[in-house]
Amino acid sequence: MKNTAKKHSSGCPVAYGLDIFGDRWTLLILRDMILHGKRRYGELLDAEEGIATNILADRLKQLEADGIVTRARDPENRRSYVYTLTNKGLSLMPVLFEIIRWSGQYRTLNAVRKKLLKRIAEDPAGLMAEVRAREASRLS
Repeated sequence: MKNTAKKHSSGCPVAYGLDIFGDRWTLLILRDMILHGKRRYGELLDAEEGIATNILADRLKQLEADGIVTRARDPENRRSYVYTLTNKGLSLMPVLFEIIRWSGQYRTLNAVRKKLLKRIAEDPAGLMAEVRAREASRLS
């Protein structure tokens, strides 16, 4: 993915954010974790955009290194891992919601996505609270 030695070298806050989530795949992984509750490699691999296995593995490794997700052994399958959003990862919800809101103004959406957009517009705090509660229950 990215050379970690070059990350954040300019000190610019925009560059810092782009270093962490500025590629297509990272935001889609975060979308699936935040909005769809996906937490296993196979679940994330099944995204409709068709991420390659090597890219998914690389992005998950980078998200873990950046403190956006944690990785733990899957209690249901000890050979696999589950990924959980950290507080740092959960704090990206407003960013993701604003991207969705912006896109909804310029892109035709299906009924499911229109419903999500409406929810984000009407009750973003409630949606964020639901996601945080879901993630907190996974940590206990």
